[in-house]
Amino acid sequence: MSQDQKGPARPPRRGGMMGGGPMGGAMPGEKARDFRGTMKTLVKYVSDFQVLIGIVFLLAACSSMFSILGPKILGKATTKLFEGLMAYAAGLGLLTDFEYIAKCILLLLALYIVSALFSYAQGYLMSGVSMKITYRLRRDISEKMNRMPLRYFDSRTHGEVLSRVTNDVDTVSQTLNQSLTQMITSVSTVAGVLIMMLTISIPLTLVTFLILPLSFSLIMFIVKRSQKHFKKQQEYLGHINGHIEEIYSGHNVVQVFNGEPDAVEKFNGLNDELYDSAWKSQFLSGLMMPVMTSVGNIGYVFVCILGGYLAIHRSITVGDIQAFIQYVRTFQQPISQIANIANTLQSTAAAAERVFEFLSEDEESKEPENPFVPENVEGNVEFRDVTFGYTSDKTVIHHFSSKVEAGQRIAIVGHTGAGKTTIVKLLMRFYDVTEGAILIDGHDIRDFKRSDLRSMFGMVLQDAWLYNDTILENIRYGTFDATNEQVTEAAKAAHCDEFIRALPGGYRMVISEGAGNISQGQKQLLTIARTILSDPKILILDEATSSVDTRTEILIQRAMDNLMKNRTSFVIAHRLSTIKDADLILMMKDGNIVEQGSHDELLRKGGFYAELYQSQFENREAETA
Repeated sequence: MSQDQKGPARPPRRGGMMGGGPMGGAMPGEKARDFRGTMKTLVKYVSDFQVLIGIVFLLAACSSMFSILGPKILGKATTKLFEGLMAYAAGLGLLTDFEYIAKCILLLLALYIVSALFSYAQGYLMSGVSMKITYRLRRDISEKMNRMPLRYFDSRTHGEVLSRVTNDVDTVSQTLNQSLTQMITSVSTVAGVLIMMLTISIPLTLVTFLILPLSFSLIMFIVKRSQKHFKKQQEYLGHINGHIEEIYSGHNVVQVFNGEPDAVEKFNGLNDELYDSAWKSQFLSGLMMPVMTSVGNIGYVFVCILGGYLAIHRSITVGDIQAFIQYVRTFQQPISQIANIANTLQSTAAAAERVFEFLSEDEESKEPENPFVPENVEGNVEFRDVTFGYTSDKTVIHHFSSKVEAGQRIAIVGHTGAGKTTIVKLLMRFYDVTEGAILIDGHDIRDFKRSDLRSMFGMVLQDAWLYNDTILENIRYGTFDATNEQVTEAAKAAHCDEFIRALPGGYRMVISEGAGNISQGQKQLLTIARTILSDPKILILDEATSSVDTRTEILIQRAMDNLMKNRTSFVIAHRLSTIKDADLILMMKDGNIVEQGSHDELLRKGGFYAELYQSQFENREAETA
């Protein structure tokens, strides 16, 4: 079918993008449109864990504060040791107060142990909280997906939807688990270190702060110049990933048409651009630590010079100088961490925004309050003046009306884009009609619960869907309580028992959608066996034999003939030879039924159906000749 008939157009597929950013963190490739609003929503979402998160924050702050006290106490011990050594050098004897120093060391050891215990406790609690929030997000997304209309998935790529469940949730989880506690730790460390520095020496603190503007200026200089290269790196990494995925998935076609040189040439061009942007971005970001180290060393020089001057004038002790230098080193690290976390929060907000946008998407129309529960489904189907459009400005089905008696075999034919598959989607309530109604046994399908409605149907589609499990479980899918004997009988009815037993492992062989050890026709036979096992009241066969050879088609047709006995069956087919025995053929064109009747009746009319059948018959004669 054409895109107009299938649904709204999908956006182009995006290649994967990965890459590092300056200052050792990931540079945000995207920012949230509403950072504040998204963060408020995220806070509300985790409100059930606010007590635990509050405890985590308290533990993180305590861990930092206990750790911060260490250099001050170590400085006092250093001062006592220095005073004792100076007295010994002056010939006054060894006057070092080792008892005091021992107490300082024991106190220092206790502080570091307590700090480590607090850090362990906050890490343990936050890991549990973040995993519970991640579980809840994924659960809500999964449940939301089951309530979403098909319209949403028709207008988006699979990768875009999967990214909400994987990448975006992982980004939020990582931030909750690491960045939030790191932010508290960093802020607590900066505040605590600043207080400790001021208590040691205000002049030395002022000298330290004079160095900070130089450090920040150099950082911003590097970030501004590296940012464009990181953006380009991400862009071309996406291009090259998309190119590789495209060529790999179609490598047979590439080889058949000798497209390898063009593919390699394009890859080399993209790879050169990626190399150029990657080495520049990595080189510039790699300058960050050397620059900060150099600026920090300049700060140490000034601190040592001024500290020595103050020590000579007995305004400060040697131990305090040693402690102050430690604080200066400690002061720089959390500032860098805060800058990195600020970048991370932008990416997290963008990821959370996409997750919450998905969770707030419109859902399928609500189930009826008092749904009709059929006791016995006969299979009478009526399309009563049905009109439908995927978008409000383009109608694809126009006043479609038809009555189908229980047990009849109905064939729907027409050129590509005529609206055949759209009729099936409406029948299954993947979409709701714009006007009119579809009735089963006289009841509007909107009066049924969707699960009850869809349990009446069995579908065999053009694309055989299998999942990663045994052949036995693939056939049993949807009829999970079926016995192994019932599965075998269904396989025999679908004429696939023989080839299954010839496979390694037989019914226990594990297959998947991408498995290369069974053919496309064999996959189709397995899905037909699955449908036979479900024993539906109404069948939908959408190009069920289009991807199989003539011999397999004959086998499938025999199985279908048995399956369709006494069942209402809708058959969509391009090969008109497969629907000669249909009770009613609906010839569709541009969303309208232009002809209807049996095969012989439509041939005698000499209209669209006769023209289409004659063209296929002539093509087959030409191929035979």
